[in-house]
Amino acid sequence: MPAANDPAIRSTATWYRQPVLWLGIAVFLASLAGCVWMIVLGARHADTPLDTPHTVFGVPIAPHSAARPHSPPPGPPR
Repeated sequence: MPAANDPAIRSTATWYRQPVLWLGIAVFLASLAGCVWMIVLGARHADTPLDTPHTVFGVPIAPHSAARPHSPPPGPPR
């Protein structure tokens, strides 16, 4: 059994020598950069307001340009 004070064993067990930890850090930083980039893009390209007369909590009640659904043909159901 190797001794616990062996420098070779201690140096391979340090946190900065674990590739999975570096991969996790890289994925975390990439996702954080992606979030910041989405916030920057959202601030640059603001949505244009719609001309709607009635809103509930800022949400339009009726669609402004949606097509009407087709009505079923008259006759007995099949």
